[in-house]
Amino acid sequence: MQVTTKAIILSALKYGDTSLIVKAYTLSDGVKSYLLKGVLSSKKGKLKAAYFQPLSQLEIVAQHKNKGTLENIKEVKVNYHYQSLHTNITKNALTFFLAEMLGNSIHEEEANLELFGFLEASLQWLDTNDHISNFHLYFLLVLTRYFGIYPDTSEINAPYFDLTEANFVYIPSLNPLVLGENLNYFKRFLGINFDAIHTIKMNKKHRQELLKSIILYYELHLHGFRKPKSLEILNQVFS
Repeated sequence: MQVTTKAIILSALKYGDTSLIVKAYTLSDGVKSYLLKGVLSSKKGKLKAAYFQPLSQLEIVAQHKNKGTLENIKEVKVNYHYQSLHTNITKNALTFFLAEMLGNSIHEEEANLELFGFLEASLQWLDTNDHISNFHLYFLLVLTRYFGIYPDTSEINAPYFDLTEANFVYIPSLNPLVLGENLNYFKRFLGINFDAIHTIKMNKKHRQELLKSIILYYELHLHGFRKPKSLEILNQVFS
């Protein structure tokens, strides 16, 4: 079946000497993987390797057999031209990290228009704004809403957040917790929008600790989730 759809690139891995295996989140079918034969050696072909950078927003014409095998892309064009996402060193580190987080989190091969719309709009916001040091924290928290694991805020005044139970508690258990100053930051992120993330002033230590807790939250609640390898690079860039 031939499909024309928007797609956000999650990863592109070299296959052999000349080919790529590309994983994308598509508007039409959720996560799809494609084999692009000869794309690294072709000078004249329609498909260029430069199209398939992490989180690129494309429109593709693809052949979907939907048999669990690698699919085929026939045509591609850029749907949104990033100004700074792949050239600004901080945004580029964020891009690799978020692409890996998304690749480890989203597995469904079915359309989710709301999730796609959130990803599309969030990445365009990241591309066009400069106050981005808290972007990934807020983005990852909002993303949990689309996975059905958004924190229960009914007892938000409690002094602990239980990462395993996904709620605020008055009495700590043996489960991993967010507490103290990190809890105050955590609560603030739950009550704002992207345009206010720069108002939360955090130092490097608290930002890294809170990110560590959010990644643990993903590990606890998403089946098959793996901690991203690019986290270390992100921490170095933000230090």
